Formats: sequence, C-alpha cells, structure tokens
Amino acid sequence: MSGTDTGTVALLVQMLGSGWRSFQSLLIEHAPRIVRSTLGVVLAVLIGRFCSRLLNAGLARWVKRTETHVDDLVLRYLGRPTRLLLPLIAVILVLPLVDLADITRRLLRQLLVVVAILDFGWIGVQTVRIIADILSARLEHAGADTLEARSGYTQLQGFRNIAVFLMVVVTIGLALLSFGGVRQIGTSLLASAGVAGIVLGIAAQRSIATVIAGITIALAQPIRIRDAVVVEDQLGTVEEITLTYVVVRAWDLRRLVVPINYFLERPFENWSRASGRLLATALLYVDYSLPVERLREELKRVLDASKDWDRDTWRLEVSDATERSMVLRPLMSAGSAEAAWRLRCEVREKLLGFIQREYPSALPHVRTDLGAPRAASKISAA
Repeated sequence: MSGTDTGTVALLVQMLGSGWRSFQSLLIEHAPRIVRSTLGVVLAVLIGRFCSRLLNAGLARWVKRTETHVDDLVLRYLGRPTRLLLPLIAVILVLPLVDLADITRRLLRQLLVVVAILDFGWIGVQTVRIIADILSARLEHAGADTLEARSGYTQLQGFRNIAVFLMVVVTIGLALLSFGGVRQIGTSLLASAGVAGIVLGIAAQRSIATVIAGITIALAQPIRIRDAVVVEDQLGTVEEITLTYVVVRAWDLRRLVVPINYFLERPFENWSRASGRLLATALLYVDYSLPVERLREELKRVLDASKDWDRDTWRLEVSDATERSMVLRPLMSAGSAEAAWRLRCEVREKLLGFIQREYPSALPHVRTDLGAPRAASKISAA
C-alpha cells in the first residue's frame, strides 16, 4: 500500500471516530428529553387503546342485551376505526406537552393529521355501509323477490358505490392538502392546467365513461339485482352491480364478470325486466300416430301436480310438421326464471315417460318400404 492510500485510510478512521464521539455526546445530552418524549407518546397510545377497548367492550355488552340490528352493524363496521381513532386523539392531546424539537414536532403533527384524516374517511365509508345494510334489511322484510325490492336493491347498491367512491376521493384530497408543499406544487401547476387537463381527459376518458355507465345503470336500471339475464348465450342471475362491472351467477354457480358498459352498448336478454313471470316451453318430436288430445290431458295432469306452475297459463300446440315427425310445444307459465327452467325440464321428462309407457310406437322413427324396389326389379327383369 502506498503512502497516499495509508493517509486516506487514516483520515477516514479519524472522521468516523470524531462522528461517533459527537453522536455519543449528543445522545448523552438529549437522552433524558428523548426518553421523556417517547414515554409520553407511548403512554398516550396505551391510554387511547385502553379507552377504545373499554368502549368496544361496552358496545358488545349492549349489543347482547338488545334485539335491534343497527347496533350489531355499528359494532361490526366501526369497531376497528374507533380502535385507531382514540389513540390518535390521545397522542394529539399529549403532543403539546412533549419536549421535542420543532422540526420533530412538526413532522409528528403532520403524520398524525394525515392518519386522522384517513381514519375519519374510513369511518365515513363504514357509515355508508351501515346505512346501506339497514336499508337492505328493510327491503328484505318487504319481500326480496318483488319488482320493487329488486329495483330498490339496485339503486341502493349503486348509490352506495357512488358514495364510497366520493368518500375515498375526498379523503385522499384532504390528506394531500394537509401538506404545504403539495399546495404550492398545485398552485404552480394551475398555470399549465389546460394542457394537463386535456392529457388527463384523454387518458382517463374510458375510466370516466365506465363510472358514468355505472351511475346510468343505477338510475335507469336496465338490469336489477336478482334479474334473470342471458349474457353471451348463458342464462344467469345478476348478483352484484358495481360502478365498473356486473357479476352474473350462472346456473352452475359460475360467476361471469361483465364490464358495466356491456349492458349499455350491446343487446342482452332480461327475462325479469317487467316482472318475474315467464312462459316456459319444451319441444317434443313425435310420430304422427300419437293422439295429441291424450297428451294434452297428460300435460294438464303433470302441471296440476307441479309446484313450479303458477296455475295461470298452459296449452299444447303442434308448432311444426316435418316429413318424419310432428313437433309439439307444451307452453306453461311460471313465477320466476328458476321456476320456469325447472318446470320446462319436469314437463319434458314426464311427457316423454308417458309416451314411452302408453304409446311407444309414437316415438320418432324412420319408415322404410322394401316392397317397391322388388317390384321395380321384376319389371326391369321382364
């Protein structure tokens, strides 16, 4: 190692030693103040946690004694936000009494303000959910399968999503505005707001259109919660409507997640748009020898014994006739899409069983006449 390298290493060791001694002296000088400040903040947090636990325990005992549903929702949704809120309040009250440097005090105060704003936003979101659940419970008591109840569910879910979205945006905006530097940056950016607005508008136009489509669905209601719809050639039930997508539960319990714009831009079938009542049909291909009137009587007997028929409409029609068979169409009414599907399957199964038992020869079959070719061969031989 050269003399220059040795001198550099020695200088570095000397600087590290000097820095370590300065840190030790600073720590010894300010250690009591740091310990007192830390103990004060920790004590405030512990007192806040104790008060929050005491409050939640009191609410839990109150919930057990009452039979209302509202206090259960309050305890379930607001339990966690209040556990954070009370320690925050305690630290904010103790902060002026703590012996801290000015810059440390400002940073800690800024952090507490941001956390408090976020916690109040959390409480606001949970309050919206409490109100939505209360109104939803009232709709359940009114009758979940009625047209008015399904319309109310759709509006309630749409307005809940909008309120939560606005609450989150306002909370984030207030948290950012609490920083003085952010306000200064925002003031300087106002000069170029025109160009920035155009760029952001082009970039976010699809997202904004999606949110507007969600609001339109909530207000116009081309679909509602629990509506029976056919999407992409699949029958399902509308299970959830958000601002950006719709969840459709298929008959085999699969979930189709469909963009909200789909229901405004493309045609789809809504089997329960005006009412839940539907007409179910089943096609039967039978031989011409089957007595239609006898099968019509059997259809009436099957419908009378079925729990899915609403006792309103039924008939049996010869809807088509081909060169090999005639097509019979039983038609019957049901109170809902699920009942119509079950009724269709039940009628098809029992009518086919009846034909197999009573008129087995009336099932579709192919007739072949072997006599004509033999006669033609004799004529050709002669």
